[in-house]
Amino acid sequence: MNAHELHAVATAMVEKGRGILAADESSPTIKKRFDSISLESTEEHRRTYREMLFTTENLGSYISGVILYDETLRQSCADGTSFASYLAEHGMLPGIKVDAGAKALAGFPGEKITEGLDGLRDRLAEYAGLGAKFAKWRAVIDIADGIPTDYCIRANAQALARYAALCQEGGIVPIVEPEVLMDGAHDLARCEAVTGEVLSQVFRELHRHRVLLEGMVLKPNMVISGKKCPTQAGVEEVAEATVRCLKRYVPGAVPGIAFLSGGQSDELATAHLNAMNAAYTLPWNLTFSYGRALQAPALKAWGGRAEKLSAGQAALGLRARLNGLATHGEYSPEMEKAA
Repeated sequence: MNAHELHAVATAMVEKGRGILAADESSPTIKKRFDSISLESTEEHRRTYREMLFTTENLGSYISGVILYDETLRQSCADGTSFASYLAEHGMLPGIKVDAGAKALAGFPGEKITEGLDGLRDRLAEYAGLGAKFAKWRAVIDIADGIPTDYCIRANAQALARYAALCQEGGIVPIVEPEVLMDGAHDLARCEAVTGEVLSQVFRELHRHRVLLEGMVLKPNMVISGKKCPTQAGVEEVAEATVRCLKRYVPGAVPGIAFLSGGQSDELATAHLNAMNAAYTLPWNLTFSYGRALQAPALKAWGGRAEKLSAGQAALGLRARLNGLATHGEYSPEMEKAA
């Protein structure tokens, strides 16, 4: 892809009314999800589950793209159609998770660095051949006493930028995902300060690595209170702090921002996204790139039983539609009860 094509794909990924389904759980993560419904994590069970998600009726009306795991990109529907081909035929861009996971950062207790740059150029070429139009790389920044350090932020920002540059070289749109975790006891102000510093360093490195901002998508955390914080910020507070932070550090050349849900409940993730789109005029489209916040109701409704497949699809379809409305600022909690 040239610069124009990269921009066209990135823009399509974040168009109003649609967002991205993150279905790129690693094998250990999907096993935990299946354990919750007492289902063995076999390759066929994983394939069946992903097929249930992808073949949900009218999913392409609310989902612009799907992030796949390596195994999933190589799998097919029961009729033999590859998942990548099926998604493309139904108006959804196939994407691929390309990082090798966050590992302990040597010399920096409690901090992590995402690995996977070695051999990435060749892997991207293979993934492009399999139909991937975009990729994802996740950096993890934790907040606790004494962390994050400046070195941890900088090291992860450099890795994200190197990944993004390799993606664009290979004709693939990069999703740049710097996630400030919400697991700690920090308050909203601390999350905003750390998120701002992370975004500042990430865009500094993207510039240094000559990454085309018009040909990428940012996937950040929302500015939110840590799970263990005794005072939880309200929906409007989260929206205000998140928008303020993004306006300070994210250039307007970026086509769109697709938030991660980061452990929020499905309804709260939708409410936060809606509040931002309802109250603010912004230089970029704000949409979603949710995993658990889209999938959890579908997984529970399906329960690994063939006769419940349509129930699982209905649950996913509802969450996708409500999040699509939130990208317009047209969602209300009453819609949950009506459903």
